[in-house]
Amino acid sequence: MRGIFLIRSLLRASAVSSSRSITVLPYSSSKRTVRPCLDPPPAYVLPLFLCSSFSTSKLVGLNQSNDDNDDDEEDEEEIDSTIIENNVVSEDVQTISKLLKACGNNRKELREKLEECSVKPSNSLVVEILSLSRNDWETAFTFFLWARKQQRGYIHSVREYHSMISILGKMRKFDTAWTLIDEMRKLSPSLVNSQTLLIMIRKYCAVHDVGKAINTFHAYKRFKLATGIDEFQSLLSALCRYKNVQDAEHLIYCNKETYPFDAKSFNIVLNGWCNVIGSPRQAERVWMEMGNVGVQHDVVSYSCMMSCYSKGGSLNKVLRLFDRMKKERMEPDRKAYNAVVHALAKGGFVAEATSLVKTMEEEKGMEANVVTYNSLIKPLCKGKKTEEAKRVFDEMIEKGIVPTIRTYHAFMRILRTGEEVFEMLGKMRKMGCEATVDTYIMLIRKFCRWRDFDNVAVLWDEMKVRGVGPDLSSYIVMIHGLFLNGKVDEAHGYYKEMKEKGLRANEKAEELIQSWFEGKECADKGVMGLKGDVCGVDKEGVVEDMIQSRYAEKGVKGVKGDVCGVGKEGTVKKAEREGNFLQQPEVRRVVRGHGYSFWDE
Repeated sequence: MRGIFLIRSLLRASAVSSSRSITVLPYSSSKRTVRPCLDPPPAYVLPLFLCSSFSTSKLVGLNQSNDDNDDDEEDEEEIDSTIIENNVVSEDVQTISKLLKACGNNRKELREKLEECSVKPSNSLVVEILSLSRNDWETAFTFFLWARKQQRGYIHSVREYHSMISILGKMRKFDTAWTLIDEMRKLSPSLVNSQTLLIMIRKYCAVHDVGKAINTFHAYKRFKLATGIDEFQSLLSALCRYKNVQDAEHLIYCNKETYPFDAKSFNIVLNGWCNVIGSPRQAERVWMEMGNVGVQHDVVSYSCMMSCYSKGGSLNKVLRLFDRMKKERMEPDRKAYNAVVHALAKGGFVAEATSLVKTMEEEKGMEANVVTYNSLIKPLCKGKKTEEAKRVFDEMIEKGIVPTIRTYHAFMRILRTGEEVFEMLGKMRKMGCEATVDTYIMLIRKFCRWRDFDNVAVLWDEMKVRGVGPDLSSYIVMIHGLFLNGKVDEAHGYYKEMKEKGLRANEKAEELIQSWFEGKECADKGVMGLKGDVCGVDKEGVVEDMIQSRYAEKGVKGVKGDVCGVGKEGTVKKAEREGNFLQQPEVRRVVRGHGYSFWDE
């Protein structure tokens, strides 16, 4: 009851009576014991390259999608910000696009066909072709080099160089990317600007190579570029965007003499803990540290904390912070209102959330945007309140607010049939919203759970045709989905295709995939030599070399066709037999149905 009273009182008045107020969280009371998870910040300046050892990249999974982070939607800075997408594709773009698809992976043929074609390169043509082939760096680079050689009045501009550098960095071809940067400097020193090096910093941060990202920041001076507070904060933003938040926080402290503490730098790190990592505990620690070093909390600080608590379902903490902002005469911004709306809707107070949106628009003169409506739609969809979500969606359309891909993702997560999925994709395209690689990944994963592999193939082909993918995450999701459904051969085919494209999974995923297919190869070899014996003994009783080598470490020799490993000297001990058995790869297929998993007999 107290929670409901607090909600309604906040909606009716600008502030709750001080006699009924609750202390803000994170707590500022001296009675609270704060136990920071990190060591106290050093009092001396450390070299920047030493900070790479504090990486939080261990928290990164296979799929690094930030699809759930609506807060970034207002001012989200695209990773490949220099790559454009144009729905009106010219004839030249169509001609080159068909040529690239026809040649496939044959680079020699592609070069010959490009030399023979009559298309004249232009800045818009090059940028659009690079956008279409951004997931195939070799094709993109071959086309880029061909366009550069043409003596038809065309010269690469900064935009084309940035697009190509971004593609190379995404595929971890950093040496080639630096070669292009040196080429830019030789053509004209003014071509290389801070945005050029910032692209490289982001790509290093994306693969969690923090040391090289920091070294690239030092390279600003080599290119005679400024390294002021704005550039330093761009480095912090890049680190936090890709979950290297602890490194970014350490940089603030070990460079406080060069870049004095300020609210924006701390807010970047605070937002990293709140909305990228999603750790309220670490966010509260940074909040307390800001007060300890004399940095005052501003509207952005409050908005970050409220957003963090909102996603964690801590409605009371969100409302307390909202109340505290008003008491301090700090006007909440749209992001703060969106956090409260999301927390209310997630807590089941849909009417109060809708009322707050009206209050924001009518009394505060602050127009609701697409993030505001997404803050309502997402929790409604998760709560299976489909009709209410559709009502909010219709209201958004009536107001002329264009839905984003994240709006449609919320609805796609609750679809139950393939027909519904493709119907939603059709409606989405009619509204002018194209599917992204995250859309296809989500749907491929969904169809794999349904064992609908025909539609999986349709989505995979469509993703290729539209130039959206496949990228590394797409391949990993596809391989996982096929393998877990017993389609090991198909999964192996996609794995080889991924490796041929030069895509490399992270260490854990690579180890997992390799163990899968090594087990399959061992099983195939065993079956080829199997004549009634599990260990693969042929008619003459000759044991497979791979089994001999496996048992040799245990001192077991001359196995005579017993799965337990019986040798010339008699029966092997039970514990050793079990150990040998457990070392064998699992080769039995799993069949899923009605929520259960069965061994395929």
